Amino acid sequence: MDAKKSLAEFKKEIDVEIEEYLDKVIRESRKRDALTTETLRHVKKIVLAGGKRLRPALMYWGYIAAGGRERKKIIKTAVSIELIHLFLLIHDDIIDRDCKRHGINTINFEYEKLGKKLFPGSDSKHFGNSVAIIVGDMVGALGNQIIFNSGFSSRLIMKALSRLQSIVSLTVVGQAKDIYLEYRRKASEKEILEMYEYKTAKYTMEGPLHLGAILGGGDEKILQGLNKFAVPVGIAFQIQDDILGVFGSEKKLGKAVGSDIQEGKQTLLVVKAKEKGSQAQRKKISELLGKNDITLKDIRYFQEIVKDTGSLEYAQNLAKKLILQGKRELEKIEVKKEAREFLAGIAEYMVSREI
Repeated sequence: MDAKKSLAEFKKEIDVEIEEYLDKVIRESRKRDALTTETLRHVKKIVLAGGKRLRPALMYWGYIAAGGRERKKIIKTAVSIELIHLFLLIHDDIIDRDCKRHGINTINFEYEKLGKKLFPGSDSKHFGNSVAIIVGDMVGALGNQIIFNSGFSSRLIMKALSRLQSIVSLTVVGQAKDIYLEYRRKASEKEILEMYEYKTAKYTMEGPLHLGAILGGGDEKILQGLNKFAVPVGIAFQIQDDILGVFGSEKKLGKAVGSDIQEGKQTLLVVKAKEKGSQAQRKKISELLGKNDITLKDIRYFQEIVKDTGSLEYAQNLAKKLILQGKRELEKIEVKKEAREFLAGIAEYMVSREI
């Protein structure tokens, strides 16, 4: 199975469901409040502007893997994890001070600009952040509501909702580690990989697979098997994300290349470059990390250090090793053949994707 092609086809199908659902929410919001309605319109614009729909696709294939047969129902329900994803991204954009998401103004930046127009002389940044926090909360609640109203048995719905709360809680743990390491300005490889496990692997890979498998009636054995596949593959996914954040193109990323450098992110690339670099290279990395007025020349300098120290090669090799580990674990799980083929294909795609 061509996982990339399958993912693209799934995106077309679920985007219809996302748009239909958000249009319904927007119509209902018009009866209550104009500002909330406008923010929801902007939310819709952001979510439909980009994204691979990896998480809802994994939720769908987790359902199929567990033997689920109500295809249309699970696709409608998989909109939930995309909205939970967006809820976390909206808050993440505040933390990272990002202005763009899929090439569209982030909620915090869009309403900071509006605040400047409506309330001259006021703290427009705080206005933008405040709007983004409450809108993010609302989008998260909508994600939960979709599962609650999904039409599956009440037992499976409660189990899935319970698992979803765990997914969000573990993501918060990972995000807290990320923030702490960024401000501490140093980290070990072990700390970075632990952060990746909580922030990305359990949220991007394991969580959606588990939600789908639960709604498909999967037992504890299949959940444990999916965990052993998802965690190494999810860590590899984050390593590739970090590489793209430094070496990718702004057009494909939908935000500025080098934003991770500007934000002072502690990543595997940074840790290994510091570990393997000369004193001069370590000093330069420290100077560039967190630099507000970072230039293209600075980014190129950072890229060269990451390459010259062998940090890039190390990260790429580790990602490949983790993908192989995940694929070996996948072979041990008793799942539907088509689900196994998709998951094996998507694991390979994780480290080959350009974005």
